[in-house]
Amino acid sequence: MKVILRTFELQLKHTFTISRRAYNSQPTLIVELQSEGYSGFGEATSNPYYNITLDSMRENLERIIPIIERVTNETPDEFWHIANQLLANDRFSLCALDIAYTDLYARKKSKKLYELWGYSIDNNPKTDYTIGIDSISKMVSKMKELPWPIYKIKLGTQEDIAIVSELRKHTDAIFRIDANCGWTVSETINNAIKLKKLGVEFLEQPLKADNWEGHKEVFKHSVLPIIADESCIIEEDVAKCHNNFHGVNIKLVKCGGLTPARRMISQAKKLGMKTMVGCMTESSVGISAIAHLLPQLDYVDMDGTLLLNKDIATGITISGGIIKYSEYNGTGVRLNS
Repeated sequence: MKVILRTFELQLKHTFTISRRAYNSQPTLIVELQSEGYSGFGEATSNPYYNITLDSMRENLERIIPIIERVTNETPDEFWHIANQLLANDRFSLCALDIAYTDLYARKKSKKLYELWGYSIDNNPKTDYTIGIDSISKMVSKMKELPWPIYKIKLGTQEDIAIVSELRKHTDAIFRIDANCGWTVSETINNAIKLKKLGVEFLEQPLKADNWEGHKEVFKHSVLPIIADESCIIEEDVAKCHNNFHGVNIKLVKCGGLTPARRMISQAKKLGMKTMVGCMTESSVGISAIAHLLPQLDYVDMDGTLLLNKDIATGITISGGIIKYSEYNGTGVRLNS
């Protein structure tokens, strides 16, 4: 097996602002695994919140290439456990490697990923489209630019209720709110009452990730469901979130790829929690991988490609929130030349 690493700077259509930062481009790492005439592709974006850079990911992957290239016909589960031992402190790189290997494995089996896993795609959820923090007029403009059935609205400002109230005047779409750890307990409980009247479906990660006493208080008193994001990173976090959140938003890059994400989804379902997978502004490489998990999800936020000025790959396509799979096997991804 041959390992090829590529890095890209994904330019965004608009400045993307959340409660803790704003950015105009997203650095990303693409892993390609070649074997027996097939190629599998995986992706992980960099993220300053988790101290992950392109250089750190490339360095960690280059160090283990000789070991990875000796892998032969292991299953994705077996491969993940090998790679996890080598990349225990870098789940982002592990994610890119895991997606690439799973993609390669499915292509060798002449199956799409959802077929490999035995999933039915008859009732897939629609993806939301994210409106980042901006002036109210610009947020309205972004929403009008792309009419959508579900919007994910980034909040964490001094005028959050005013923002949602104004956006509501321009659409009857479902709203989901992501405060990215920007609220207090009292703000969350009080905002939830007002936001429910404005047609909000749920709140995502309103409090700081480690505020477990606060999470429990909000869980007890919020009139809207609360979905964990920053509080649910790895597999062990799912059980911690039980009875503190109503559901979990799993990010492939944070948990280490498709393989652990599937286990986390299964665990959350067993605990009676809602399941969601989110993206980290990936290209079609990462977004297409997420698409094959849809049959197991209640909600999905896989709008990364819609936020890009130009994609680096083709794979799934999205229209009005509905995902259409590629004709190709595996994740269905092909890099643009």
